[in-house]
Amino acid sequence: MKLFLDSADTASWRLPPGCPRVQGVTTNPSLIFQAGLQVNLPTYLGLVQAAGDHGFDDLMLQLPSHDPSQALHWLQALRLAAQRAGLRLTIKLPCHADWLACILALQSVQQPFLLTALGSPVQLLWAQQQGAAYVAPYVGRLAADGRDVWALLQACVAVQNGTTKPGPQPGPQLLAASIKSPDVLARLIAMGAAAVTLPPASLVAWSQDPLTQVAIDQFDRDTVASKRLN
Repeated sequence: MKLFLDSADTASWRLPPGCPRVQGVTTNPSLIFQAGLQVNLPTYLGLVQAAGDHGFDDLMLQLPSHDPSQALHWLQALRLAAQRAGLRLTIKLPCHADWLACILALQSVQQPFLLTALGSPVQLLWAQQQGAAYVAPYVGRLAADGRDVWALLQACVAVQNGTTKPGPQPGPQLLAASIKSPDVLARLIAMGAAAVTLPPASLVAWSQDPLTQVAIDQFDRDTVASKRLN
């Protein structure tokens, strides 16, 4: 499974020892705003440079407008910057028909894209037909809304693995977002999700476990006690 950080705060990308390797970063206009940045092309280009300097392999950037002309204008600059930074660039768009013209613009230049905020199996089939590279359901939000989120996630994995019809080819890949607990992450790993995206704070917090520390403390006590044996 690939891990992505869900943050536009470049300082939070520096993770302590004990965290698994991270594939890259995903962002959206809300995360950019939360990082105290303006949602504009210079900000996006700065994130591309920062991700390359950090040594990430992938960067996923969400466009703020469904205007296809703006999408292609931004994309020209972003692709050049990503190439210079040694990054694979994926463009994120909401999974909604209002963004179809933008999707078609990306398809015209063979730009991989992710459809985000997916909430239903019908949207999943539509995303597959559009040729999306990834789909990103918000797991925590769907669960909080009372949805049968695990049925949807199982469907995403089935489509990802090419075990459903119709569909011209396997895909899109499941990138699960809004993961609220390590138990949910474990279930996603077990079911074969291709990728997840986590806030850096969650990844850091879950890299340690109280029961691990209990075991370490017991080992230390027993090591000391063993020296009193005859």
